[in-house]
Amino acid sequence: MTRLFNEPAAFADEMIEGFVASHGRWVRRVPGGVARSTKSAADTVALVIGGGSGHYPAFAGLVGQGLAHGAAMGNLFASPSAQQVYSVAKAANNGAGVLLGYGNYAGDVLHFTQAQEKLRAEGIDCRSIAVTDDVSSAPLAERQKRRGIAGDLTVFKVAAAAAEAGYGMDATLEIAERANDRTRSFGVAFTGCTLPGAENPLFTVPEGRMAVGMGIHGEPGIDETDIPTADELAELLVGKLLTEVPEGLEAKGSRVVPVLNGLGSVKYEELFVVYRRVAQLLAEAGLEAVDPQVGELVTSFDMAGTSLTLFWLDDELETLWNAPADAPAFRRGAVTTQALDADDLSAGELSAEAAEIVAIPEATDESRAAAVRVLAALGAAKNVVDANVEELGRIDAIAGDGDHGIGMERGVRAAVDAATDAVVRGAGAATTLHLAADAWADRAGGTSGALWGMALRAVGDAVGDSATPDAGAVAAGVAEAAAAIMGFGKAKVGDKTLVDVLVPFRDALSAAVGSGQSLTDAWGAAATVAQQAAEETANLLPLMGRARPHAEKSLGTPDAGAVSMALIVRAIHNTFAEAKAAAITIKENA
Repeated sequence: MTRLFNEPAAFADEMIEGFVASHGRWVRRVPGGVARSTKSAADTVALVIGGGSGHYPAFAGLVGQGLAHGAAMGNLFASPSAQQVYSVAKAANNGAGVLLGYGNYAGDVLHFTQAQEKLRAEGIDCRSIAVTDDVSSAPLAERQKRRGIAGDLTVFKVAAAAAEAGYGMDATLEIAERANDRTRSFGVAFTGCTLPGAENPLFTVPEGRMAVGMGIHGEPGIDETDIPTADELAELLVGKLLTEVPEGLEAKGSRVVPVLNGLGSVKYEELFVVYRRVAQLLAEAGLEAVDPQVGELVTSFDMAGTSLTLFWLDDELETLWNAPADAPAFRRGAVTTQALDADDLSAGELSAEAAEIVAIPEATDESRAAAVRVLAALGAAKNVVDANVEELGRIDAIAGDGDHGIGMERGVRAAVDAATDAVVRGAGAATTLHLAADAWADRAGGTSGALWGMALRAVGDAVGDSATPDAGAVAAGVAEAAAAIMGFGKAKVGDKTLVDVLVPFRDALSAAVGSGQSLTDAWGAAATVAQQAAEETANLLPLMGRARPHAEKSLGTPDAGAVSMALIVRAIHNTFAEAKAAAITIKENA
């Protein structure tokens, strides 16, 4: 279990602060994560990597000369927000474009893609590589659906070396894609991991048993077996990976980099015992092991487990793999570095401060009054999330990574803070919702952060800053929110996501408003529909996201995102009802 923490929701931020304080030779804090504290060659491609926290030395430990130029660092097991990725990329850009590298998870894809589009809109050449090395997460015919685990290291290392050597963007991306095509990983776990503040692990493995094919976010394995001997485990790992020799290659005579990765609680000595047999098996198969890596490279908090990665080389990939690098958690060869000077650092700090200053547009008195009601609604959402954060995490951990509760908590708290500031500064309803949306997406990260940010922004667009929002405008905003979420995330009804609540809520709200009901009554009726829809997701199998490989495990349990949405819309209705009751009382006493 994780024993040392203060406030669980602040763990990631405090961890980054401590990491930078102890590794200032390599990294500096920038909005959204870390970047090199040393100078990089001008007019070279910058590699910016990232993902959720909880996997050290991925991702911040791989920032340094010869490796990544920056790392966007999300909350625990949650992708960084698009704003975080964008901010780190801006800080790391050397003038020849930015290559974004991340594991192939829904939240990471959404946020890194958003950041890529924003950078391109500013004229910065930006490309992406999503690592797909985990053979257990999808069949070979659907390799594009596989998730990225310890193979992140091999892809990022050669891409960074190519950028350091002066390769242009096209060539750097081609190298990264080639490395990804030649990287395969497979892992096992003996216990699950426990997030800070949680009483129970994200998943459990029966005593004496081993989960096979687990993910690095706490996703359960796809099978269970008795715990093998060290040699038997090596045979399982190597045997599985040798069933997937990259196309056009043969095992005999090939050169591979083996990476035996510890996931947090398996000790180095145990890994060496396993690698002893791995080395024998590779030799017996006619493979030449090049520069084996044994240790903790991509972890999962305190998970007891290990994974094996095979990176199949060619001459160019081998040269880039062996190129010098100097990062906190990965060093080889001789690297000459020069610290950034004061002008470089102060310029970055000034730009970060400027980015945080947002002007408040003019608004009517009616819209400013509506903004106060928006703040009350967000406050109610915060209260209901705070009261259910552990249960939301528990539901999410059934087949996912268990971070939904913490992510929602961080997001809604940030939204309330942003909305409070906006109201104090005289913002109207739309501006208040927009600022709350940006804060939610930025602080929550993950898929839910992006989607809730979209939802609040869409409602803000519909209500505007010039009038009192009526029922029709609010219903139109909810409809636009549903369209934006489904268009961006590609989820549809039946996929076991929050869309299974949002769509029936939208339809019920629009129908009630269309029949002439007040916003309070219409919202209340739609909230009841939402609650029923959330409960009915227990009967669905997930077809998207991290829960997809473990679909059968979630049968009988509702979707965490659907549940949190139903809770929030009911809490918001309570604020409408309270405001209506207060207005009646005032009228009666007048």
